Amino acid sequence: LTPFSASEDMRSTWQSKAGRSPLQALYESDQFEQSSLQAVHQQRREMLSNVCSRYTRKRRLLQPDDLRHLVVDDTHGLLYCYVPKVACTNWKRVMMVLTGQGKYQDPLEIPANEAHVPSNLRTLSEYSVPEINYRLRSYLKFVFVREPFERLVSAYRNKFTLSYNTAFHKRYGTKIIRRHRQEPSDRALERGDDVRFEEFVYYLLDPRTQKEEPFNEHWERVHSLCHPCIIHYDVVGKYETLAEDANYILQLVGADTSVKFPASSKTTRTTDDMTAQFFQDISPFYQRRLFNLYKMDYLLFNYSIPSYLRIR
Repeated sequence: LTPFSASEDMRSTWQSKAGRSPLQALYESDQFEQSSLQAVHQQRREMLSNVCSRYTRKRRLLQPDDLRHLVVDDTHGLLYCYVPKVACTNWKRVMMVLTGQGKYQDPLEIPANEAHVPSNLRTLSEYSVPEINYRLRSYLKFVFVREPFERLVSAYRNKFTLSYNTAFHKRYGTKIIRRHRQEPSDRALERGDDVRFEEFVYYLLDPRTQKEEPFNEHWERVHSLCHPCIIHYDVVGKYETLAEDANYILQLVGADTSVKFPASSKTTRTTDDMTAQFFQDISPFYQRRLFNLYKMDYLLFNYSIPSYLRIR
């Protein structure tokens, strides 16, 4: 397969056929006044670009497999790289409304499990090379990120502490317990439904884990899922400013004003304080190693080292 041209320099990558990026065209119109929100997003792009140029020596070329997380909306000229545990269910619902030709009106009417059915949304990996290149050059590209350890704890809580996630317990829990628990009971080995956070950390840091297979998308690093040093995102949204960033994107692509990003009402959301509690029992040695594993996400998206870590 021919390599994709997403590794051109940032200016040429953002240019559309008309020689201007979708963002430039919008910025130049009367519709958008220079706002503090634009300045924030400009800052995020610059930070990302600076970190990429500092830490990535060799530009590798994208393969079709790298594009499986990029959801395409051909109607509005939009590419969304979804990251599990960063409002991705709601973003997929919104993308289904945007691409559904009127089939869906309200994102919240779409059941969560339906939002994750692969055939309901097209990803960039399904297109031909020229079509991929055209979309990477001309569409508005966005990604949403989250404080890396908060996202990790959220993934652990969702996949290993809820009784209904039996597929994860069987697939990952039994392996984690077998390798990282001394004298596990037969029941734990069979069911894998009581993995402790500490054991999950050992599993992530075990060299065998990534040798055997890539990380599951729920705990894979954002830079490995969305390749922000090769694909130049126009908007980097943050979970911490989810509502403002989501509305900004919908406005930028001229989505119908009736399309609203669902307001978050979850009281079970993983917070910074909760994350700190999970790390209390992790030794400084393992805290440092885990931080190093997720360090690029901290750097790329400008998150500071959590104050609860004992790694200084």
